[in-house]
Amino acid sequence: MPVPRLQLTGITKAYPGVVANSDVALTVLPGQTHAVLGENGAGKSTLMKIIYGSVKPDAGQIVFNGQVAHIRNPKEARALGISMVFQHFNLFDTLTVAENVWLGQDKSLSLNQVAERITQKSAQYGLDIDPSRPVHTLGVGEMQRVEIIRALLTNPQLLILDEPTSVLTPQAVEKLFVVLQQLASEGCSIVYISHKLHEIRALCTACTVLRGGKVTGVCNPAEESNASLSRLMIGAEPPKLVHHARAPGAARLAVRGLSLAREDQFGVDLKGIDLQVCAGEVVGIAGVSGNGQKELLYALSGEDCRASAGSITMGEHDVAALHPGARRKLGLHFVPEERLGRGAVPTLSLAQNLLLTRREAIAAPRFFGGWLQLRQLDAQARRIMERFGVKANGPEAAARSLSGGNLQKFIVGREIDAQPSLFIVSQPTWGVDVGAAAQIRGAMLALRDAGCAVLVVSEELDELFEVCDRLHVIAHGKLSPSVATAQATVERLGEWMSGLWSPA
Repeated sequence: MPVPRLQLTGITKAYPGVVANSDVALTVLPGQTHAVLGENGAGKSTLMKIIYGSVKPDAGQIVFNGQVAHIRNPKEARALGISMVFQHFNLFDTLTVAENVWLGQDKSLSLNQVAERITQKSAQYGLDIDPSRPVHTLGVGEMQRVEIIRALLTNPQLLILDEPTSVLTPQAVEKLFVVLQQLASEGCSIVYISHKLHEIRALCTACTVLRGGKVTGVCNPAEESNASLSRLMIGAEPPKLVHHARAPGAARLAVRGLSLAREDQFGVDLKGIDLQVCAGEVVGIAGVSGNGQKELLYALSGEDCRASAGSITMGEHDVAALHPGARRKLGLHFVPEERLGRGAVPTLSLAQNLLLTRREAIAAPRFFGGWLQLRQLDAQARRIMERFGVKANGPEAAARSLSGGNLQKFIVGREIDAQPSLFIVSQPTWGVDVGAAAQIRGAMLALRDAGCAVLVVSEELDELFEVCDRLHVIAHGKLSPSVATAQATVERLGEWMSGLWSPA
C-alpha cells in the first residue's frame, strides 16, 4: 500500500443546532479519484472546507503525504499542494477573471503573465474564458470555468471538486473528464463531489458515502448501480417521475421578435427571439452558459424592461415594459440561477425571504397595523420546508447558513407554493441530490399537469429530457426552433449549441 495522499480520522464539526461531521474517516491514495457522496446537508462541503483550511474542525486529525497537517487557512492548504473548486464560487464580482486568479497565485508572476497562463490553460482544457472580463458579466457556467482553471494553475497534488459539472454541457464534461483522468495518471489525487451518479460510476475508483454527517459506507462505484448508490446515500431509490402526455392549452407566454442590445461590452445581444409556452406544457432551453440565457431571463422576469412594445406578452397582457412585481401580479413566478444575492438575501431568515416574491406574505393577516405577523410568516416558511424536505435550523435560519441544495429547494418551493400560472426557472436542480432533484422535477410536472405553463433553462440535458415536452437551444443570442423532446437527441442538441441549426 502506498502512503495515502490524504488521511482523515475522527473529524468532527458542530454548529448550533446541527452536527455537520461526526467522527468522519476518509483515505485517498495517490492518483486516486475518490468520490464523496451524500444527500444535501450530509456534511460533504463542510468536510471539504476542513481539508482546505477554510473551516477548523472541533476534533480529529488530518494527515497529508504521511505527515500530520494543521491547515489553518486556504493559503497553507495551497502551499501543501491542495486546491479546491467550490460549489459556491469565491470570486470578486468587480475584478476581472485574471485579477481573481492572480489573488491565489505566486506573486512573482505579473498580472499579464497570469492572463497568458489562463489563456493557455483554457485552450488546453476546452474551458474558454476571456481573462479581461469582469466577473459580474459572467454566467454561472463561466464562473465555474474560472474556478476550475484557477485550481489547475496551482498544479495540485490533491484537487477537490465540489459539483464541478453542475453547469457544464455534456461536451465540456467529457473534456473535463479527460483532464481529470490525465491528472490522476500523473499522480494527482482527486476528491470528487457530485450528485450525478453516472459521473461518479464512470470517473471514480473509490467512494465514501455520508449520511447525517457520518460515514455510512465505502465502495467502488464502478461495481455499483445508480439504484444501489441512491440507497447508500438516501436510504431509498428516488421516486420515478410520471410524465403524462397531454394537449397544451392557450399560450401563457409569447415572445415575438425580441431583440435587445447587450447592456455591457461582455454581454450577449438577443437577436429575434421567438418563443411560446402554453398552459399545461414544459418547454426547455438548453445551451452553453454565456450564450444569452442571462439576458433572456432578465427580459422575461422584468428585470430588463427595454423590450419593444408587444414583444413579450402574457395571455392578453403586453408585459414588455412591466417590472417584476407587476408580472408577479399576473401570475409569473421566477427562480434565478444565482441562489444567494438574487434568489435569497443571505443574511435574512427563510421566513423573511418569503417577503421578496410572495405578495400574500405581506397581506392580511400577516401584515397588520404596520407590523408583520411573524408567527404566521414562520408557519408559511415551515410548511414549505416540510413539503420540500428543506433541512435547516427552523424558519428563522439565515439563508446563507443552508447548504446549496437545501437553499435551492426552499427557493424553488417558495415559488411553486405560490401556484403560478407561468413558472420560469433557471438551473432548477443545480447541486441538488438525486432524491431532492426528483422531488423538484416532480413538482414542476405537477404544476404542468395543473395547467401551469413552465419554462426551464438548464445546462443539464438529462433533466431537460426528463421533464420537457419541447426543447429549444440558445446559442450566440439566437433561439433555435423547438423540437419535441421525443424527437430530440443529445447529438442534435450538441450541434445546435454551436449555432448549427436550420431555420424553422
